[in-house]
Amino acid sequence: MRILVLGATGYLGGHITERLRGLPGTRLLVGGRSPGADVPVDLAADRPHDLAKALAAAAPDAVVNCAGATGGDAVTLAEVNARGPAVLCAALREAAPAARLVHLGSAAEYGPGVPGRPVTEAAATSPAGPYGATKLAGTVAVTTSGLDAVVLRVGNPVGPGAPSTGLPGRVTALLARAGRDPDATVRLGDLSAHRDFVDVRDVARAARLAATVAGPLPPVLNIGGGEAVAVRELVRRLAEVAGFRGRIVEAGGGGSARSAQVSWQCSDITAARDALGWRPAHSLDGSVAALWTAAGARPRGPEEVPAR
Repeated sequence: MRILVLGATGYLGGHITERLRGLPGTRLLVGGRSPGADVPVDLAADRPHDLAKALAAAAPDAVVNCAGATGGDAVTLAEVNARGPAVLCAALREAAPAARLVHLGSAAEYGPGVPGRPVTEAAATSPAGPYGATKLAGTVAVTTSGLDAVVLRVGNPVGPGAPSTGLPGRVTALLARAGRDPDATVRLGDLSAHRDFVDVRDVARAARLAATVAGPLPPVLNIGGGEAVAVRELVRRLAEVAGFRGRIVEAGGGGSARSAQVSWQCSDITAARDALGWRPAHSLDGSVAALWTAAGARPRGPEEVPAR
């Protein structure tokens, strides 16, 4: 089996690539813009026919698309998150119509949730900003493509290697910089939002299962922890594992716009269990400990960290 991973250098893509590497009977191919890529791919710029030529030469049995943008202006987000999946689907229909496509979506596509009510894949989508809207556009492109395709709607990933562009990685960097100084103060934005955190290693396992399991799959599967956790609680657990002795101060008006608009989010993950035999294997405490251990004491990150 030949599996092509796009976006393999990113946070999720790196873990998924590692999970697929060495899988018995599988040849792993990496696609991207880097000189060492097996398949040259730029989903934000390639034309479908040109991409189809590259895909035909690679002849993948499955494609896992981890390419995506979490930040930037609306144009950048649209180019990568909306245009990219549409171009990929068009190219696959031309070059490898039998290949399975596993596309990483986002729980941000759902928009604001109702406290105490986890959302199923059948729930209405009402994204609160450009990121969720462009991810939703990518999902629509995939689910209406006519391909053997599944979208994994991923919650808030946490665990080893979390980048400083996301809250867990940023807070980890701030705590590492503060050390165990009892006089240190870490100032954060509003941490009152609730999010569904999922270990990045569990996301990688879900992607491997989706790429290799036999038979058709539902068009969309939620991949999350299945529990709404206060962002404040995540920060508390990070501070505990870091041995932080100072003060954490929340600036009430310093949170992100998305936190104000989406105060509660949680995914029902029953369908992923039924379709893939998947459920989270890592606890939030285990994810936080792995994040801190992997990060070491890298001193980086801004002073203000808004909740995402």
